[in-house]
Amino acid sequence: MTVRELFNLSGKVALITGATGHLGSAMADALAEAGASVIASSRRLADAQGVAQRLPRVGATKHHAIELDHTSESSIQRGFDAAIEAAGRIDILINNGHDPLGADWRTVTAEQFTRQLANATGYFLLSRLLRDHVVARRGTGNVVLLGSMYGTVGSYPDAYEGVAAASPVAYHTLKGGIVQMTRHLAVYWAKDGVRVNCLSPGPFPSEMAAPAMVERLTAKSPMGRMGRPEELKGAVVFLASDASSYMTGQNLIIDGGWTAW
Repeated sequence: MTVRELFNLSGKVALITGATGHLGSAMADALAEAGASVIASSRRLADAQGVAQRLPRVGATKHHAIELDHTSESSIQRGFDAAIEAAGRIDILINNGHDPLGADWRTVTAEQFTRQLANATGYFLLSRLLRDHVVARRGTGNVVLLGSMYGTVGSYPDAYEGVAAASPVAYHTLKGGIVQMTRHLAVYWAKDGVRVNCLSPGPFPSEMAAPAMVERLTAKSPMGRMGRPEELKGAVVFLASDASSYMTGQNLIIDGGWTAW
């Protein structure tokens, strides 16, 4: 296969959760630009429909929208069933949706901490649905879980002190767990023809982030700048495509060199 063929997603159907978000929208674009039919999900159907309508179309691809709250087991099942009904099948799952939490270790409650970890539960349940769907139709599948550089390293306290809440301990716990979940599911599902990998972004702050915090984070980066959403597009297509066909159970970190310090 040529490089162009390896990265080509034509004929594939990809479900991406959190498709309306800061990074999710860029990754949805990438999948569509590579030729996939994209199923965009959001907790609000109208928002997902907006994404599906604006995505580029390669050839005869059709994009779809579903409502899915990955912190609710019943919503996960309804959303997955709706995706199958709309597109006929799913080949690729990008677990990107995230229910955020701002409370740091000083203020986080037990309920908030537990709710944050429910993001991982949703990732697992959706991944299992994809695995079972693929096995039932005797096909192959591909799961990408969204981790974070903070799933592998701690944060610098001085980057946040006085300008923002500390990087949430529950978030670090969540993302570290997602990295390990990737390894676990990958070795169990390899024989089923399902690959599982993790994509871990580094600092990709949105325009809502505190400028003083962004300035401090920039000083911590070997590349001296923050990431741009489009800089995840190549990585997600690589993981979703045959370009990574011999790769499973791995954590791909895109962080401007942050974790290389």
